Amino acid sequence: MDIAATVNWPALLGTASSWAHLLDPLDLNLRRLILRCGDMCQVTYDSFINDKNSKYCGCSRYSKSTLLHKTCFPLADEYDVSGFLYATARVSVPESMLLKSRSREAWDRESNWIGYIAVSNDSVSEKLGRREVYVAWRGTTRDYEWVDILGAKLASVKRLMKGGDDEGDEDEDEDEDDEEDKEEVMLGWLTMYVSDDPKSEFTKVSARKQLLKKIGKLIEEYKHEKLSIIFTGHSLGASLSVISAFDVVENLTSEIPVSAFVFGCPKVGNKQFNDRLNSHHNLKILHIRNIIDVIPHYPVRVLGYVNTGIELHIDTRKSPYLKDSKNPSDWHNLQTMLHVVNGWNGSNGEFKVIIKRSLALVNKSCDMLKEECLVPASWWVEKNKGMVLNGDGEWVMGELDEENRPIPEE
Repeated sequence: MDIAATVNWPALLGTASSWAHLLDPLDLNLRRLILRCGDMCQVTYDSFINDKNSKYCGCSRYSKSTLLHKTCFPLADEYDVSGFLYATARVSVPESMLLKSRSREAWDRESNWIGYIAVSNDSVSEKLGRREVYVAWRGTTRDYEWVDILGAKLASVKRLMKGGDDEGDEDEDEDEDDEEDKEEVMLGWLTMYVSDDPKSEFTKVSARKQLLKKIGKLIEEYKHEKLSIIFTGHSLGASLSVISAFDVVENLTSEIPVSAFVFGCPKVGNKQFNDRLNSHHNLKILHIRNIIDVIPHYPVRVLGYVNTGIELHIDTRKSPYLKDSKNPSDWHNLQTMLHVVNGWNGSNGEFKVIIKRSLALVNKSCDMLKEECLVPASWWVEKNKGMVLNGDGEWVMGELDEENRPIPEE
């Protein structure tokens, strides 16, 4: 447990004063919480199988029981993964969002693993004086592909609002006269969140329904405890975090504190959506944003989009350990951002690492560390890229261990 048990939780979760006086200078416990959320996001990248040659492409390499330990999540002994989330899409989306295996024996042809729910165990909850629930959404495997392909069409979120029709068509036409007054988000984000596919054992119901059912059960299970719900995600996962956090306060709870700690978040919706989101006193969004990252500028304001939440601006150019990269993907890299959060002391302050954290994590999926750090680029890879030598002397794509094979959620 890396956050003090005596911490002011309403302040830390933003529900007390929207993180006033905690961002500059960056409060130590808030810094720890941001890093924890980032590490939970990283779990989704480290466990996602993105090799289309594998029949398990698009699913998690690890089961709920092994996920946190196998991905070396720093607090794996303190949290239990209670559920997996799967998504599909009724319309075509970029391959970087939903991957499909080339194998005829693919585990599922319509769905992808998109995130997980983790809950603090009894021992930690007792020490903290509250039960923590985290929802971590997976981001895209190739950050920029969706920018050119997905488009930026807005769609009504009426179906997510209290009393809305969940069976409505997210692309339905509405009266143009009402267009200026309706709450809208990007159609691509919404489609992945609300789509189902009766042909798939994993997405017979949408990611939205999976989430609301699981969170509803946790709220009931821990109704006699103090509870907090934290959503977190990077890139696409950040957008899904904002939408799903909004959904939870609209439809499940107006009392439990709900926060979203998001990294490199694109714009999600229009001003009307933002106003509706901000009307919920128990919901707060903190966007950790690298000032040179391009993704948070998309979609542009002229299309009707606005920024969501409170922003913590960081600048990866402040770290003496990082290269002066000209690659926009490096500016958007999650581990690069977490490294800078760890050393961030304001735009005018000196960069100084505060919390013990391996520098090598920066290069997990990029090549941002200077050569003198002696850390190879993109070093988090499966042994032999998943190939194994079988009894016939042939190298073949290996199977997942039985305990890690994908199983439809109940």
